[in-house]
Amino acid sequence: MIREDIKQFLNTLSEDITLVAATKYGDIDDLKDLYSSGVSNFGENRVDAFLAKYEALKDLDISWHFIGHLQRNKAHLVLDKIDYLHSLDSLELVKTINKYRLSPLNCFVEVSINLEENKNGVPYYEVKDFIKECLQYPNVNIVGLMMMAIANSDEESLHQQFRKLKELKDNLEKELNISLPYLSMGMSDDYKVAIEEGATHIRLGRVLFNEDKD
Repeated sequence: MIREDIKQFLNTLSEDITLVAATKYGDIDDLKDLYSSGVSNFGENRVDAFLAKYEALKDLDISWHFIGHLQRNKAHLVLDKIDYLHSLDSLELVKTINKYRLSPLNCFVEVSINLEENKNGVPYYEVKDFIKECLQYPNVNIVGLMMMAIANSDEESLHQQFRKLKELKDNLEKELNISLPYLSMGMSDDYKVAIEEGATHIRLGRVLFNEDKD
C-alpha cells in the first residue's frame, strides 16, 4: 500500500527534483497507484524483477531507471528497456553497454565516496580517469554521479558526504570541460539532506509506502 497522503508528500518536493521510486517496495498495483498519483520515474535494482514489472506496466509512460548493481552477464536483458543507469561502475560494463545498447544510454557513474569495502562504485579518486575512458564509447552518455551514504550517519556527516560528491562533480566539469547535470543521491532516510547539498535525483522506497517515515 502506498501512503494515503502521497499527493501531499509529492507536493513537498521541488519541481526540479526527480523522484525515482524504488519499485522493490511495492507490487504492480502499488506501482500503478504511484503512477496515478504523479510518479513516472521508477527504479529497480534486480534484473528479473525489472523485467516482470516492465512487462506488466509497459502501457504506462514510465521512465525506467536501473538503480542496482548490474551484472554484465545480465545487462543485455535490460539495456534497451531502461532510460537511465545509476550504477555504472566498471569499464567492463561500459563495453557491454556500448556493444548491446542501440542508442546512447544515460548513465550515472556510481562513486565510492567513502571507500566502503561492502559497496560498489568507482573510488572517488579514480572517477576522472574513468570518465575520460567512458567518453570513448558512443553509446555511454555520462549525465552525472551517484552515491550511497554510510548507513546510520548523523546529519553533519551526511552533509559532508553529499557535499563531497557535489564538489567532485563541479571539479570534473571544469577539468574535463564536460557537463554533468545530475546528482543521484539521497534515499528515504537522508533525502532531505541530499537535496540541500545539490541532489537532482532522489531514490525513495519506504517513505512512499510508510506513513511513519518522512
